[in-house]
Amino acid sequence: MGSAVERLVLFGFLLALAAAQPAKDDWDIYSFHINSTVSSRYATTVITSRVANRMDQSKEIAFHVQIPKNAFISKFRMMMDGEVFDGVVKTKERAQQQYTQAVLLGQSAGIVSSVGRTMEEFKTSVTVAAHKKVTFELTYEELLKRTHGKYELQIHARPMQPVKDFKVDVHIHEKAGIRFIDVKGGLSTLANAVTKTHADKQASVYFYPTVDQQKTCERCGEQGLNGDLVIVYDVNQDNGLGDIRISDGYFVHHFAPSNLPRIPKNVVFVIDRSGSMHGRKIEQTRAALIHILNDLTEDDFFGIICFDQDIFHWKRELVPATASNVERAKEFAQSIFERGATNINGAVLEGASMLNAQSREGSASILIFLTDGDPTAGEINLEKIQSNVREAIAEKFPLYCLGFGSDVNFEFLEKMSLQNNGVARRIYEDSDADLQLKGFYEEVATPLLTDVTMIYVGGSNLTQTNFSQYYNGSEIVVAGEITDNNIETFTPQVVAYSVNRTVTFSNTSGSTDHPSETVTENLLQRVWAYLTVKQLLERELLLSGPEKEKVNKEALELSLKYSFVTPLTSMVVTKPQGEKSVLHKPKEGVTPLSQGVAGSLPAGAIGSLPRFSPNPGVAGSLPAGSIVSLPRFSPNPGRARSISAGSISGYPILVDHQTTSIVAVSRDQGRQLSGDVPAVAALPGSGFGGLGVSAISDHAGPPSPAGFGPPSPAGFGPPVSAGYGPPGSAGYGPPSPAGFGPPGSAGFGPPSPAGYSPPGSAGFGPPSPAGFGPPNPSGLGPPSHAGYIPSGPAAFGHPGPRVHISHRFLVKTENHSASLCFDVPGSHVLKLLHHPNKGMYMNGELNPVTNGGFKKIVIQVQGDHYVDIDPEGIRVLQGTSMTRLTGQNPIQAGSLTVTARGQETDVTAEDLHIVILVHQRDGNKFLWPVLKKRPTASNIDGILVFIASTPANFTVAPQPYLTLLKIPGIPDSVVFSSFATDYSVTSPVTVQCWFTMNPFVLGKPLYFYVV
Repeated sequence: MGSAVERLVLFGFLLALAAAQPAKDDWDIYSFHINSTVSSRYATTVITSRVANRMDQSKEIAFHVQIPKNAFISKFRMMMDGEVFDGVVKTKERAQQQYTQAVLLGQSAGIVSSVGRTMEEFKTSVTVAAHKKVTFELTYEELLKRTHGKYELQIHARPMQPVKDFKVDVHIHEKAGIRFIDVKGGLSTLANAVTKTHADKQASVYFYPTVDQQKTCERCGEQGLNGDLVIVYDVNQDNGLGDIRISDGYFVHHFAPSNLPRIPKNVVFVIDRSGSMHGRKIEQTRAALIHILNDLTEDDFFGIICFDQDIFHWKRELVPATASNVERAKEFAQSIFERGATNINGAVLEGASMLNAQSREGSASILIFLTDGDPTAGEINLEKIQSNVREAIAEKFPLYCLGFGSDVNFEFLEKMSLQNNGVARRIYEDSDADLQLKGFYEEVATPLLTDVTMIYVGGSNLTQTNFSQYYNGSEIVVAGEITDNNIETFTPQVVAYSVNRTVTFSNTSGSTDHPSETVTENLLQRVWAYLTVKQLLERELLLSGPEKEKVNKEALELSLKYSFVTPLTSMVVTKPQGEKSVLHKPKEGVTPLSQGVAGSLPAGAIGSLPRFSPNPGVAGSLPAGSIVSLPRFSPNPGRARSISAGSISGYPILVDHQTTSIVAVSRDQGRQLSGDVPAVAALPGSGFGGLGVSAISDHAGPPSPAGFGPPSPAGFGPPVSAGYGPPGSAGYGPPSPAGFGPPGSAGFGPPSPAGYSPPGSAGFGPPSPAGFGPPNPSGLGPPSHAGYIPSGPAAFGHPGPRVHISHRFLVKTENHSASLCFDVPGSHVLKLLHHPNKGMYMNGELNPVTNGGFKKIVIQVQGDHYVDIDPEGIRVLQGTSMTRLTGQNPIQAGSLTVTARGQETDVTAEDLHIVILVHQRDGNKFLWPVLKKRPTASNIDGILVFIASTPANFTVAPQPYLTLLKIPGIPDSVVFSSFATDYSVTSPVTVQCWFTMNPFVLGKPLYFYVV
């Protein structure tokens, strides 16, 4: 065993589950135990796996388990050769430093990643010497949540091979007494392997399947168990104050009365019917709504709103749920079909208005909102929408947001729900989505109390104590400290509103336990810490500035103190290999870096679809002539970001299935390149059609701070034969014979069926069956240093959380009622204008936030003159001298005149006028360029040119099921009615537009405009 240590840091990304299964002769899991202890609904689960390397050589051995998403990992250790390697929870910043080093060294990683609806996956590995053994031990903790009148403890078993000594032991102790206990889940079908005991306050479940049984259960096979064991139970509920446990100066209070009269409710359903809800989504929503309507009682009042860019009412006011009203509402639900854009702001405000108008004494109001997308009509500023909704609801009733599908902006919905005393729930696109919707409604269908206030005289450091509503079958849990540990002065009380009266619950039945009762050491303190951290993380979503930092700090300190792996912390594990790696707990609603499973694509899929993966996030191999499947060549396969590998003309490629792009092309499989160019639709003669190419190299060059070439202060220096540019502080610079360059002898050349360029030195070399052609010095530059994007942390960087970013561009047309618009995904550097006659190149870097405009624009003119513009100022550089533009005095940059006029900058020449405006959105300033005067030269190029010169003779032709955009000389494309913000004016306005894919407006694939 080496003397160096490996630091494994828990840093969370979604990992594909296509890991190879171990062969029996390689390594043997000879023991796999899961032990779960539940007390006061708080479960502590320990998974212990003992593995032996049966080979005559060292072997990489994996530990791969699934844990509930609601849980915090609190301990991980490995034992080898009598040594114990314990994990230590650290701040994510400290872990990040180690992670960055790990990326540079190409070392392995442990993973915590989301798996399905309720589970996360933990995965790590260690090298074990020949004929040696290793023991993995993982501990996680969770507070079980009561829904539908029961608690569920979910245990997933997938040891990856049959195990001779496999055991699951669950022990439950509840002071209130256990009312019932049951065992469900796929593994429960092995009835002979399950033993259950139950006696008053104690219950146990034992699951001891034989090796043969581990191969015969549902979803099991030669690789052993693969399924869930779900322990379902409930406790005897005290209809008074509830169950209070006290120990070591802490208390935990479970409040769940059931013998209360039901409060009639007022409920409004706000249903998204925009175009993105087409197909199974809208069908399942209709089915769920009809089921829910059937469950309403006659003393309920209800309303239905559906919306696209417009708002549609079933009735303008709430109506009682009589049999006739329910039947008519069901007929309306059957008529809901998808169409149009998404006016979230207008729809939710209208729902709130309907509830505000229904002021029934002794009733409880609920607003349920379902959507699958972002706002695209009406008010589209997310913070403004949240502010409007909060003002409209004014804490009078809860808002429950249901996010349908994986692409929904869940963080937006979660924040809006929390701001209005509700919760957000993700509805997964699956065959049972209608049951998920109905199941959520059942959780809130029967309000028993409103305006619940939990009071604790003699208590301090309390978790949440105010709740807008309490529903039948649920539970309210509060934890805190007892001041000075003085039990005599500790007095709990609950005050709430029932049907037309205020009710008070106090400790008259002696429900508070005595501290002498056996309680696991520090258990209640850990329950308090768990609840506090969870609630602080929720509060953090609602805050900003110093308040947010304060809450973040408090949550971090508690996470470190109690060794919880949360979104703020990472666990560092010492291992005996001298490697480093990083992972953290993923956060619901944030798109992980990589995702997917292995798969393949049918021939012809490329270039015919906006995304060439049949399912986003599903990795695949690429068939057909020019593109073939190869093994992944990421230097760190365990950290692949759902990138599949293949080749073009024999060169290895990576395909990123989140941007649907070719991420890298290289001759050196030991190197990893980077860059994202979104996929585009196929165009005649464009070669690959739907593929965007973003990196091509013989060998990766040296690291660069900006990731575009050799090191330079600005990182975007002009290209020369050595690659993408020498050191230089100026701008992005024009291409040269060794780079890509504009169409012509130095670069791509115009598209042609044979490949990216016509035969010869003008592009990538002569055509080939692969459609790419071998490189030559004129197209790619000499080997080893002609790299388009270098390798290393500056080029690829360490993996970070992936988010869907897009920027909407508006193409204004004078002769049509609506303009055209298109999206540019990602935060790329775009070629805005190339004016060869003046030696001028203008590039802009997009902000890494949706519709965030440009963060920087750089203009190069006549070789060594540069204009560097950002929202805070303008710099003009010539050679080594730099002048900062102040005031309104113009300054010369070669043949250009640059003038600052408040929030706009004028760039002019003889036949050219560009205005660069400074706008502000959500508190962030950004740039937006406008081509006011178009040069007369015929060889100018760039996105601004095409936006300013889109043909006016296009037509929009409605068809039975879609609308087509017809532009002479370009294939017809489907368009949708949408909205865009016109940033080309001083005061931006939102206008209607026909949305289409960017190639049909730009005339060629987007990658031609990505620098």
